[in-house]
Amino acid sequence: MTGIVHRLRTPAARRTVTGYIFIAPFILGFLLWFLIPALASIWMTFQDWNMIKPPEFVALDNFKKIASDKLFWQALKVTSVYTAIAVPLSMVLAFLLALLMNSKVRGIAAFRTVYYMPSIVPAVANAVLWAWILNSDFGLLNAFLRGIGLPKILWLQKPAWTLPALILMSLWNLGGGMVIYLAGLQGIPDVFYEAAEIDGGGAWAKLRHVTLPLISPVIFFNLIMGIIGTFQIFTAGYLITDGGPQNATLFYVLYLWRNAFEYLEMGYAAALAWVLFLIIMGLTAVVFRGIGSRVYYEEVG
Repeated sequence: MTGIVHRLRTPAARRTVTGYIFIAPFILGFLLWFLIPALASIWMTFQDWNMIKPPEFVALDNFKKIASDKLFWQALKVTSVYTAIAVPLSMVLAFLLALLMNSKVRGIAAFRTVYYMPSIVPAVANAVLWAWILNSDFGLLNAFLRGIGLPKILWLQKPAWTLPALILMSLWNLGGGMVIYLAGLQGIPDVFYEAAEIDGGGAWAKLRHVTLPLISPVIFFNLIMGIIGTFQIFTAGYLITDGGPQNATLFYVLYLWRNAFEYLEMGYAAALAWVLFLIIMGLTAVVFRGIGSRVYYEEVG
């Protein structure tokens, strides 16, 4: 014991102890909120457990059930369609918005703030706001349609319109992607644009040969984060449509949540969670393999 106390008196030992103290919150958070729950969820995938009776080992029955579960395939289809439309659309619009916000005009900081503010509104408040905007009787969107002589649309009642309505709602949060694009745009040195002008390049040539290549890491980052985020969409489907009508907005995480906390099938819900993890990991790997090699990174030196 005396030897340990003596060693702790050295400057190197004190620095080591101080370092462990500073990283302790992260280590504890990683263990308590990620690693241990992840291991517990792996254990649950092999159990039939309703949180009332003791767990019963069922081997791979939960994964076999997924293959024949029609609602699983419906949830995967809805989420995939939402991702395939919402991600590219939001990326393009956020990039165009960032190009506008990169202009050097008076008062541009105020416009940047206004466009960014919706992205920091809590998800529940967003859902309540858009439930009113999309209301078929007194919603703002249908009021606009009637004002220009068009008939109202049953945004939240007809299956054909409900998912497009939620995709439209997702565009409310363009500000977050806009800010990331804007940071990338402002990191491009002016000398590249000056060189393009000397070579006779116009606005389109600058965009194609300077802006897009140099901002490709930002585009790639937003693509990856967009895929991960949209595959975990939950709040809009839960609060606005509750998965309806006719399961038209039954998102994957909403179906997972129902199995866990409504049907009390914790083992099946854990299996769904790990399948979702594998799907996201697989899509991310495909994007990295297909697009990652085309991303421009400036070589050091």
